[in-house]
Amino acid sequence: MELTLQLRDLMKVVRLLKQQREGLRPGMPAGMVGILMTIDQLTGRDECCHAKELARHSGLDQSTVSRAVAALAGLGLVERVPDPTDRRASILAVTAAGRTVLTEAQDWLEGVLARALAGWRRDEIDALTASLGRFVADLDEALRTGNAQMETAR
Repeated sequence: MELTLQLRDLMKVVRLLKQQREGLRPGMPAGMVGILMTIDQLTGRDECCHAKELARHSGLDQSTVSRAVAALAGLGLVERVPDPTDRRASILAVTAAGRTVLTEAQDWLEGVLARALAGWRRDEIDALTASLGRFVADLDEALRTGNAQMETAR
């Protein structure tokens, strides 16, 4: 029960982070920054980023990703490059303007985290980072497994 309450409070703080971030760059919803980061991460691994991979990695449905990519492209933050191996598909790439947005977002978040963790020791931050990483991975797996079981039961 305590974990549930802490998780609820964490989600509230994440919403506040998103709201404050949006205030710094009006017209750029914080959720779009997350999608932009995912595109950057996928292409940073020398992978091609297609909308299908973006949907899978972001946990969003294809139509949501499609609208988000269109909005990001409209803002000049992402470009669609024809896929040389499949002319029907496009590869998504972060533009120079998109990189600027990512850098601003990262710098801002690092500043907030630095202030929040100013009284923490390095080993406490390391333990939080490891535990949070494990928790996110296990929660993601539980949700995916639960969704697969629900689909099978139908």
